[in-house]
Amino acid sequence: MISVEEALARALALAAPLPVERVALGEARGRVMARPALATRDQPPFDASAMDGYALIGDPPAGATFPVVGEAAAGHGYEGALRPGEAVRIFTGAPVPEGATRVVLQEDVTAEGGTIRLNAAATGGTHIRPRGQDFRTGDSLSPRRLRPNDLALLAAMNIPEVTVTRRPSVALIATGDELVMPGEVPRPDQIVASNSFALKALVEAEGAEARLLPIARDTEDELRTVLDLASDADLIVTIGGASVGDHDLVGKVAAGMGLERAFYKIAMRPGKPLMAGRLRGVPMLGLPGNPVSSIVCAHLFLLPMLRAMLGLPPAPAPLLRAELAVALPANPTRAHYMRARLTRQDGLPRIEPFSSQDSALLRLLAEADALLVRPVDDGPRAVGDLVDYISLNS
Repeated sequence: MISVEEALARALALAAPLPVERVALGEARGRVMARPALATRDQPPFDASAMDGYALIGDPPAGATFPVVGEAAAGHGYEGALRPGEAVRIFTGAPVPEGATRVVLQEDVTAEGGTIRLNAAATGGTHIRPRGQDFRTGDSLSPRRLRPNDLALLAAMNIPEVTVTRRPSVALIATGDELVMPGEVPRPDQIVASNSFALKALVEAEGAEARLLPIARDTEDELRTVLDLASDADLIVTIGGASVGDHDLVGKVAAGMGLERAFYKIAMRPGKPLMAGRLRGVPMLGLPGNPVSSIVCAHLFLLPMLRAMLGLPPAPAPLLRAELAVALPANPTRAHYMRARLTRQDGLPRIEPFSSQDSALLRLLAEADALLVRPVDDGPRAVGDLVDYISLNS
């Protein structure tokens, strides 16, 4: 068995970034921008009023009066230059007239007909946002996963399309004679396939496209047929059949089809019988069939592989910190990812693993907020110790 860290490094080595494509800005939420985007204009594109008021020149004293010679509103600038001794009525976001050096707030003047009188000396801020205050032509937004705030910035930069990494196509293959699909009537010796639906949701939330292929029954011919259906995917994920029992055929069949195996078996729980490699040039990840093992391994290996394929920096699942709510015994030779519940408080949250860590119990996984990470050879832990966890809520 190899360590989780070594297995992840080998899995990430299989996951090269995919080609790029252009998409409309309105379709870019959640996509990974592959190249910097350059602003095509300044923002604001002119000196703009930050307040409603009157545009003036200089620093006039209290009591000074000015004739109002025009108006500037958002989308309707004042044409012409402002001259000393004149005022222009101006509204927030409007272009500041040529020659004006400040905006006096409307509440600081008294308007009488077509004239204004200053109630106090014009001092302090000018209430003008200078051209290019936000960004300048040629300023860039670096590659990233695009959030709604990023889309607003790109739109203001006048960028209608962005270059993004193509979405990975992930083929999900559940294996086993014991499985039926939800809604079917299982025999007394069968169960309902559940892992595929959690994995599909995780894959799609990460920005990839998931394809649920037919359940591969426990014959070499049928498994080979379903694997052939996945040959055009960017990543093949099998579920179950990766152990060493008489009916665990994934490793044997894949090897016969030319699998270049990167690793098999990891020093972790749950999820020891994990396998990865390259099948006919396509990365392949063989997840355990046990429900919790499968989903935990997806967080640790599948999602980082997808992020790498999307062009994001290769990295493990992010680790967060919490205070331990209960004492724990030492953890021996395999890293342990324990389903746990978080309690929010001032400062760091408190984390408490469930008393049962049976890897067949999906109910506890559904109730869990986090995976408490126990490294190999981690000593006993006391209440209040700081520990690492992986969030299950993101």
